[in-house]
Amino acid sequence: MSLLTLIQIILFILLAGTSGYIAFKKFKEIYDNIHRGRPEIIHSSLGFRLKSMLLVAFGQKKMFKLTVPAFLHLIIYASFVITQIELIEIFLDGLTGSHRILYHAFEGSFMQSIYVFVINFIEVLSLLTFFVTIIFILRRTTFKVKRFQMPELKGWPWKDAMNILGFEIILITFIFLMNGADSALHSKEHVSGYGFLLSGYFGSLIAILPNGALEFLGRIGWWGHLCMVLTFLLYLPYSKHLHILLAFPNTFFTRPEQKGEIHNMPAIQYEVQSMMDPSFKAPETEGEIKFGAKDVYDLSWKNLLDAYSCTECGRCTSACPANQTGKKLSPRKIMMDTRDRMEDLSKGIKKHGPDFTDNKSLLGDYITKEELRACTTCNACVEECPVNISPLSIILELRRNMIMEEADSPVEWNNMFANMENNQAPWQFSPSDRLKWTEELN
Repeated sequence: MSLLTLIQIILFILLAGTSGYIAFKKFKEIYDNIHRGRPEIIHSSLGFRLKSMLLVAFGQKKMFKLTVPAFLHLIIYASFVITQIELIEIFLDGLTGSHRILYHAFEGSFMQSIYVFVINFIEVLSLLTFFVTIIFILRRTTFKVKRFQMPELKGWPWKDAMNILGFEIILITFIFLMNGADSALHSKEHVSGYGFLLSGYFGSLIAILPNGALEFLGRIGWWGHLCMVLTFLLYLPYSKHLHILLAFPNTFFTRPEQKGEIHNMPAIQYEVQSMMDPSFKAPETEGEIKFGAKDVYDLSWKNLLDAYSCTECGRCTSACPANQTGKKLSPRKIMMDTRDRMEDLSKGIKKHGPDFTDNKSLLGDYITKEELRACTTCNACVEECPVNISPLSIILELRRNMIMEEADSPVEWNNMFANMENNQAPWQFSPSDRLKWTEELN
C-alpha cells in the first residue's frame, strides 16, 4: 500500500467519522426534544402502521393530489434513494483505498453488466434530477408559486430551500465529473470504456486530456461527491429536509381516528364522571393539572414529531379556508413556530441547564391568539399534508389553554359556551323547541 493511499484512507475515516459523530449528536438532540413532550398512546395495529408508512411515506400517495409537482418530486425522491447504491461503493473505496472496487470485483462476470446497468440508471435519474432541480428553483424565483411566497418563508426558510437545491446541482456535477473522467481513462486503457451512456459521452469529450489531468478530475469528482454527501448529513438536522428521515416514523405513528375526532381532556372527563356518578374515583395525577398547552412541552411527543417532520411545502396553508379569506392563520407557520420554539429551548437548556427558562411560551410569543381563533377545525390542513401531519391537533391544544386557563375567548364564543351548557346546543333556545321548525313543513 502506497503512502498516498494510506493518507487517503486516514483522511476518509477522519472526515466520515467526524461528520457522523457531529450529525449523531444533533439527531440525538432532536430525539430528546421530541421525547420531552407529554406521553400519548396511539392505539393502532402494526398492520395499520406499516400500511400508512408504505403508502404515504414510501409510496408518496398523498403527493399525487397535485400531479405535476408530485411527478417532479418523485424523480428527486427516486434519485435520492437509488443513488445510495453508488454511495456504498464510494465508502468501500474510501475504507480500502481502492477505486471502483465493485466494478473490478465483478469484472468479467454477469454481475458486471448489472453494475453498469445500475450506474447508467443512476445517471439517467441524476440528469432528470438536474432538470427538475432547475424547475424547482424557477418555481420559487421566476414563476413565484403563491405558497412559496408567504411571509413565514422569508429569511432562513427561503435560504434553506435554495441551499438544498444548490447542493443537488453541485452533487450531480461531481457525479458526472467522476464518472466522465473514469470513462475517459478506461477507454484509453481498453477497447471501450465502462459502458456508462451519459458520462461516457462526456468522457469522450475530455479524453483528449492527458491521463494525469483525467486522474485529477476523477479524484475531484470522487472527493467532491463524498464531501457533498457529508455536508448534507451535517446540514440535514438543521433543515426542513429532515422530513426525508422523519416522514417514515411520522407516518408509522399515524393516528387511526377519523379526521375531526377530538379527544376528551382526562381532567374534564373525570370531573363530569364524578358529577354523574358519585362513586367514581378519578385516577391520581402527579403535579399541577393543565388544560391544553401553553408551551411546546405541554404538547405530546407526536405533536413535536409532526413539527420536525414538516416539509414546509405549504399545501396545508393553500387549502386552509381561513388563510384563503385573508386571515393570519397559516397551518404551515404553526408547525414551523413549534419547531423553532423547540430549537430555542434546546439551545437554552444546553447552555444553562435543564431548569432554563426564557419567560416566553409558544402561545403568545410565537403563535398569536388571532391565528388560533381563525381556525375553523375543518381538517383541510390534515387532509392535504403529504406526511400525515396534524397542525389542527396543536391548534386545539393551544386554544384549549387560551380558553380554559386564561379565560380568553371572544364574547361570541362565550355566548355559544353558555348555550351549550344550558341548552345542549349552540343556539339560544330550549331543547324542547329544537324541532319546531318542522311544523312549517308541508
